[in-house]
Amino acid sequence: MELREAMDLIVRIRRNIGEVVVGKEEVIDLLLASLLGNGHVLLEDVPGTGKTLLAKALAKSLGGEFKRVQFTPDLLPSDLSGIHFFNQKTGEFEFRPGPVFTHVLLADEINRATPRTQSSLLECMEERQVTIDGVTHELESPFFVMATQNPIDQQGTFPLPEAQLDRFLMRIAMGYPSHGEGVAILQRFKERQPLAEIGAAASAGEMAAAQRYTRTIRVQDDLLGYIVAVTEATRTHPEVKLGASPRASTALLRASQGLALIRGRDYVTPDDIKAAAVPVLAHRLVLRQGLRSAQEQGSEVVRQALQQVEVPAEPLLTARGTQED
Repeated sequence: MELREAMDLIVRIRRNIGEVVVGKEEVIDLLLASLLGNGHVLLEDVPGTGKTLLAKALAKSLGGEFKRVQFTPDLLPSDLSGIHFFNQKTGEFEFRPGPVFTHVLLADEINRATPRTQSSLLECMEERQVTIDGVTHELESPFFVMATQNPIDQQGTFPLPEAQLDRFLMRIAMGYPSHGEGVAILQRFKERQPLAEIGAAASAGEMAAAQRYTRTIRVQDDLLGYIVAVTEATRTHPEVKLGASPRASTALLRASQGLALIRGRDYVTPDDIKAAAVPVLAHRLVLRQGLRSAQEQGSEVVRQALQQVEVPAEPLLTARGTQED
């Protein structure tokens, strides 16, 4: 895949999602950057802001397999991964795959499941495989998990542990629409259901190729140092008990490459890194007790880290593989 083909793919997907979701261009770009970076996304906001609608619109746009799981306290790990059952006709045990065997998995209200069930996603999200009864099953590419949760309602929920949060490339908040967007939503959904009308804008194979191409997006060595310096700055902040890990640095790199591609470039700039820093790093920080919410506190820590670290001079990049002073 080349830059022109990747850009055409992104434009088709964005246009398709735009038929359903009003506004939220920045949220859609971050979501696509996570997908291109071969990561997963945690959509976090109050009910009714369109988290599930956005996830469904993206899934329909990709054209691959899509499965949704409503997380509840009685959900078991085998309900996600699958089971071996005894077939009385054949007299043998057979494997029945669970919903994780898909291209796009929507984990709705993930924090309503028990920690035991939440942890069953760790292997498949990080290693793209599932081990059941000692047998390892590979997952098809692309494999993308979109999880939603309501940060306000704490009754009957189980907070995601740090290891689970670290598996999400980004945590994205939807936010309320503006007045004009609110009116446009009512006009669009007054007489029709746009989600039922859209079709696939890309195949699973095209998206897998775009993910491979994203890894070739150029990142200069001084920008790699900038990424590491920003993550290191979170570790020395007085409000942080445990800062961003090396995995967080890698996640920031992948997200920056994805944003660069969405913006029509085959190289990363400091602005790409800055735009990805808060949604990539804030949810990975273990914070000391404060008066503000953990999400607000973590975001502020990352913004202060960006202000603290010197931004490297941006080189003038021309054709692919060349650089001018």
